[in-house]
Parts: sequence; structure tokens; C-alpha cells
Amino acid sequence: DGSRGGSTMADYEAVQRGPLRLKGSGAALGAGKRKKKKAKEKAQILEQIVSSKKQEEEKKRGLDKRTPAQVAYEKMQEKRQMERILKKASKTHKQRVEDFNRHLDTLTEHYDIPKVSWTK
Repeated sequence: DGSRGGSTMADYEAVQRGPLRLKGSGAALGAGKRKKKKAKEKAQILEQIVSSKKQEEEKKRGLDKRTPAQVAYEKMQEKRQMERILKKASKTHKQRVEDFNRHLDTLTEHYDIPKVSWTK
């Protein structure tokens, strides 16, 4: 009966039943819903960031082999960067748009179609 194109129940006896298991996922055997640990993870990440910054500062103090001129240069760079940030943050969006529009008004109007014919 199985050779005629119709299928019998005997053809399906070897079928694997149950959930699909992928290779290499041994943890999937007993995995149900995972518990969420977001708050603890965030606190732990913040702690790590703070501790890593402290460690970097300690390393900088101990291994600072820069000349006084280099130190002064880097301090001035940081100061200028902070001034730039404060200057950008001081303007509101409306002020930026107005400044941009003023700037566009001063530009030549490259998008206008130039007059080509001398007859009219």
C-alpha cells in the first residue's frame, strides 16, 4: 500500500516527537521562563564602571610619565571642550533654527534657474 503514493500510519512511526532540540544548547533542556535580574545587573554594571574609573585614576597618578607641558596641554584641551559643550547646550532649538535660517539667507541661491535666453 505504501508504494502507491498514499501514506499509511506505518510511514510515520519513526518520527521524532517532542520539542525541537538544537545542537549545542544543553541549557535548553531544563530551561523554562528565565527570571529577570535587570535591577541587580544595572546596579552591578554601575558599580563596575565606578570602580574601573577609580582604578584608572589611580593608575594615572602612579604611572604619569608626561611632561608638565603635556599635562597643561591636555588640561587646556579639556577646558576648551567643556566650553564648547556649554556653548552648544546654552542655545535652544528655536535659536539654532533661527541662526541656521539666517545663515541660509546669506548664501547665494544656487537652486534658482538662471536666465539663459537674451530675447525675452
